[in-house]
Amino acid sequence: MTLSLYFVTRFLKVVLQVTLIFFGILMLTDMVEQLRRFSGQGISMQGAATLALLNVPANLYRILPLVFILAAIALFLSLAKSSELVVVRAAGRSGLRFLLAPVMAALMLGVLIVAVINPLVAATSKEYDLLYTKQASGVENVLSLSENGLWLRQGGAAGQTVIKAVRADSEGTHLFAVTFLIFDPEGTPIQRIEAAEAVLQPGQWVLTSAKYWDLTAPNPEVVAQAQAEATVASELTRDRIRDSFGDPSAISIWALPSYITKLEQAGFSARAHRVWLQMELALPLLLAAMILVAAGFTMRHARFGKTGQMVLLALAGGFAIFFLRNFAQVLGVNGQIPVPLAAWTPPVAAVLLSLGLLLHLEDG
Repeated sequence: MTLSLYFVTRFLKVVLQVTLIFFGILMLTDMVEQLRRFSGQGISMQGAATLALLNVPANLYRILPLVFILAAIALFLSLAKSSELVVVRAAGRSGLRFLLAPVMAALMLGVLIVAVINPLVAATSKEYDLLYTKQASGVENVLSLSENGLWLRQGGAAGQTVIKAVRADSEGTHLFAVTFLIFDPEGTPIQRIEAAEAVLQPGQWVLTSAKYWDLTAPNPEVVAQAQAEATVASELTRDRIRDSFGDPSAISIWALPSYITKLEQAGFSARAHRVWLQMELALPLLLAAMILVAAGFTMRHARFGKTGQMVLLALAGGFAIFFLRNFAQVLGVNGQIPVPLAAWTPPVAAVLLSLGLLLHLEDG
């Protein structure tokens, strides 16, 4: 038990050190990029640092598997150099039993990351998107979801328009049971429009079975007008509506199931969010797999030589798994393979292959 705690402590220290190194590098790089990107807007050093501080956690979170394999390689090389692995084996503990402690630590740390760090990263990502959009164009997110449907917002010099629809198509350009509430530049509602359907075309919404109410009249119902087809000017585009969904990683894993339900109830495709949810659930297993991959190549005595080649092979294996995970995510989002297969195949395959390699090395 004491030996296991010792190795777990060593492993956690190395993970923390590698994480801090990557955080510092990403922070400096992102600050320079923010200063370059918003140089025309006269962004200050403090503003660039704020944007970088909000953006770095998401970038670091994406490369966590690589952080873990680098930490594992550093740990095993350190143990091999100090001959601690030789002492452990001489004491009668096999390599697989020795690996149990760091692998379990990686699993538990992965669960903690998904349960606690993921919501924090989602919050910083959402705040970064708001500040970035405000800094870039002053335009905020135009779409939000609720249990009653979806809400859109469009605006211009003539005022703002709030749009509510019970559901929509997967692109968000064909709305059903839709209501338009039009405000003047002072924020006073001046007109209400209800329609059975609304289709977004360049520069306008085309309404079907529409009814208009003039909210400035003493009795809007008396002067209400019905039209079989009508139009409402709009600056929205399909790309802007789709961009308003944001990255699934900007949504906390605890809120993701309900968000998926709202998306599907509103008529949108939630496949990308389902893939991301399953990938987050599989993250602890992937982190543990990275430990096993590193162990398969570097958990050997330094006297055997070829240490540099083994490190390169371990890194190549880690990058291959990382690439396979991202590639499977793309296939899953595009519907080429089932969602569970896209999320769980890379970590399961990595665990099985690395265990096969370790069994071959340890037991011949």
